[in-house]
Amino acid sequence: MEWWLILVAILGSLLILMSLGMPIAFCFLLINVVAAFVFWAGPVGLEQVSHSLLESLTYYPLLPIPLFVLMGEVMFHSGIAPRMIGTIEGWLGRLPGRLSFLAVASGTLFSALSGSSIAATAVLGGVLVPEMEKRGYKKPMSLGPVLGSGGLATMIPPSMNVVFLAVVADISTGRLLFAAAIPGLLMAAFYAIYIITRCYIQPSLAPAYEVAPVPLSKKLVATLQYILPLGFIIFMVTGVIFLGVATPSEAAATGALSCFILAAAYRRLNWEVVKKSVNSAMRISVMIFLIIAAAKAYSQILAFTGASRGIVEFAAGLDLSPILILIAMQVAGFILGMIMPIGAMVMISIPLYMPVVHALGFDPVWFGAIYVLNLEMAATSPPYGCNLFVMKEVAPPGTTLTDCYGAALPFLGCDLIVMALLIAFPAIALWLPSIMR
Repeated sequence: MEWWLILVAILGSLLILMSLGMPIAFCFLLINVVAAFVFWAGPVGLEQVSHSLLESLTYYPLLPIPLFVLMGEVMFHSGIAPRMIGTIEGWLGRLPGRLSFLAVASGTLFSALSGSSIAATAVLGGVLVPEMEKRGYKKPMSLGPVLGSGGLATMIPPSMNVVFLAVVADISTGRLLFAAAIPGLLMAAFYAIYIITRCYIQPSLAPAYEVAPVPLSKKLVATLQYILPLGFIIFMVTGVIFLGVATPSEAAATGALSCFILAAAYRRLNWEVVKKSVNSAMRISVMIFLIIAAAKAYSQILAFTGASRGIVEFAAGLDLSPILILIAMQVAGFILGMIMPIGAMVMISIPLYMPVVHALGFDPVWFGAIYVLNLEMAATSPPYGCNLFVMKEVAPPGTTLTDCYGAALPFLGCDLIVMALLIAFPAIALWLPSIMR
């Protein structure tokens, strides 16, 4: 059978199963079993799939995922994040779009403490959006900044999506974590510039209000109490990886332990917080592990059937420059992100893309950083971006999905600008990994 017929059969079956509401991991597991039996010599293929699943689940680089998720859950359930947000607010003065800017600043810092964009969006949306609406902020300046900055947790380490992509694509986890960091900070900068510019042009979107002056001494004390300790956690995760002191797995462990210690220091650690954090982290991690195991088996089946080789030969035979092929891959990924969850997007595309990336001579870390940005955009892309649904749930009553869609679009535009810069200037992604120890 021709490779493209096999690919159409596999992808078509996946899309049908997902449209029926079957969980992503189970869709891929079922397709893997059927495809292995049909294309891989019956029972021998099933045995090979079982070996692949077991090998994937015992893969050491997977360890950071549950620990990064646990960090975000502890920060969320212990209530540390609202204190952090209040401290940052004290330093902002009378900036145009003050609360919108606060969302970006808080989202950037919270992203360095949580590996989950869903948790970041839930925290920022629950704390800031009601206050924004009370102050007369319109939807584009209340929902949009939270959706944009909540997604920064996909880019700024520690990010479970970066680890997920690194494992599926067989890229160095540590290098990819830092390759996505500077693009994430660039996105935050573009968000801030957009907010200040639009609020200057249309002040009615974010009406000014009286801000009670905060004494410098009080701001400094709050910073010492609620910001500097967070810097310690950030160092215990990203700093030790960058200096070569610890692997990503070891750094994830020190970061999770640091979050528990900090929650205890603030007297916010109790049995209820521990139970909720651990249970939530376990549920999320188990599903991610199932997805990764199924993705590895799916990649092997594509290779065995010749579909991967056929795609490489097809891409190499196109009368297009490598950069145009790269752009086409990102456009296809963006379209996938509009209609399916991030896990399915990675599992379908990455096993197809990585052979092409290697064949065209692209740096895998550079490509990974670009695609991580695509994942961040998928989380806020209408109609099915998961952060859009999270925002609707935590926003004040009366907020519709249409409101969330419209508010997210300008920030997706900022993301596209950063993606264009990443493609034009690979050093943006590759500089930090190049100086790691």
